[in-house]
Amino acid sequence: MSSAGTRVFVARLAGTAVFDPLGDQVGRVRDVVLLLRPKGPPRAVGLVVEVPGRRRIFLPLTRVTSIEVGQVISTGLLNMRRFQQRSLETLAVGELLDRTVEFVDGSGSASIEDLAMEQQRTGDWFVSQLFVRRHSAAKSGLLRRRGGTLVVDVDEVKGLGHGVGTQGAALLLASYNDLKPADLADALRDLGATRRIEVAIALDDERLADVMEELPEDDQVAILSALERNRAADVLEAMQPDDAADLLGELPLAQASELLALMEPEDARDVRRLLAYEENTAGGLMTTEPVVLPPETSIAAALAHVRRQDLTPALASMVFVTRPPAETPTGRFLGVVHLQHMLREAPHEAIGTLVDSDIDAVTANAPLLQVSRLLATYNLLALPVIDAERRLLGAVSIDDVLDHLLPEDWREADDEDEDTVLPASGAPRG
Repeated sequence: MSSAGTRVFVARLAGTAVFDPLGDQVGRVRDVVLLLRPKGPPRAVGLVVEVPGRRRIFLPLTRVTSIEVGQVISTGLLNMRRFQQRSLETLAVGELLDRTVEFVDGSGSASIEDLAMEQQRTGDWFVSQLFVRRHSAAKSGLLRRRGGTLVVDVDEVKGLGHGVGTQGAALLLASYNDLKPADLADALRDLGATRRIEVAIALDDERLADVMEELPEDDQVAILSALERNRAADVLEAMQPDDAADLLGELPLAQASELLALMEPEDARDVRRLLAYEENTAGGLMTTEPVVLPPETSIAAALAHVRRQDLTPALASMVFVTRPPAETPTGRFLGVVHLQHMLREAPHEAIGTLVDSDIDAVTANAPLLQVSRLLATYNLLALPVIDAERRLLGAVSIDDVLDHLLPEDWREADDEDEDTVLPASGAPRG
């Protein structure tokens, strides 16, 4: 065990690799779990560790043998059950960074930018100091000018246990900067409801749209409802049309109509079209924004289109070839060109020479079961959706089908089998 007196700054600890006694990496630190006590400094009881599969687990500090620069060493086996925050617990990164506290001497307020925790001779860890930035001018002193930073003992401030109404999110988001949207959505789910909304609101529109698409519907509705109306419309515009339609379908009719009216006409038109279809049909599942190109497009140009960052891997797997116009509903649908086929041919060739015209297309009222069977039968990642005149209306991707086939709470449900991957053997929590 590390020697008594070891001091660790929490914000710098976030993202640190966690290794087992054999030197194999088991995950990365995402947060520190604290117990805020009525008297005395906060006690650190464990780490929130993200392991493969985006699962976040609780690692008691009693099972940590060393915390060094760039690594945390654990001992024994890990309990792989998903971390669930208890009522008396506070997340240091998720809930204390950016929190406003008051100096007990009455000299003003400050925001927490980091926390230092120290290990005592008993083996227990306590928060001993805070790194803070002042909000307002104080009486004197270089470190106490407006905006200055300083390190203070934890007993020199008050407000650690207060509500989060005045809490910002800049430092927390900085610690989450490397996370993919699905991982960030998981991180938000680990926060309390109020803090989750607060952090979501601090994201820019594009990032928030990506994260919203990965959250359960209840959380999506709560976040969207907390946004100012014009911004909510902007976020809906940044979402995939099918995801935006699903979200609006969960809102009261008056609220959904108001947001549609605030959206750009072209974006609102696509969403309204999708809202007209039954939820478990191809029309209700499809996106209206697959890659659609005319047959004379070169392979090089088509490959440039499928590199778009906003495309899912499923939609990037093929190009839908139609007669003009290329916006849905398009001209006559001719077929698809598969990404693998394009990679095998000369870049100057036209995609019209590579069209797979035998691919099965479905109509907008095709049921979910028919769509899923076709995807499985022909090992496809997406299917074209056409109307009676063979105009392309959109495409159904495998990820949207899975979203509807899985239980509604699949994002929140723990997989019981995963709990036994590494048997629980840690000390009782807290």
